[in-house]
Amino acid sequence: MDLLTNDTEEIIAYQEMIMQLKNHIESILKNYRPVMNGEIYLSSEDVCGLLHISKRTLQQYRDDNILPYIQIGGKILYKESDIMTVLEQNYVGDKTDRL
Repeated sequence: MDLLTNDTEEIIAYQEMIMQLKNHIESILKNYRPVMNGEIYLSSEDVCGLLHISKRTLQQYRDDNILPYIQIGGKILYKESDIMTVLEQNYVGDKTDRL
């Protein structure tokens, strides 16, 4: 029977697999968005990242009624489907498609 230590190749391989699994789980948890009634709600930070805009621009979109939102206390949430609808409604295709 062989003695297993922290320097054994087998143990090192298992430790590496555990670290990879840990990193994968952390990544999943970081990007996890809970679903409520089949709808995904995004935070302001999520929307800014998705649209590549600043928080101030997002505020302007709310003020101009461009993006619908939900405000609960001081927290503002956006339905993912609403964001996609606004994007689709404002889609400008290739100019050759308009002829």
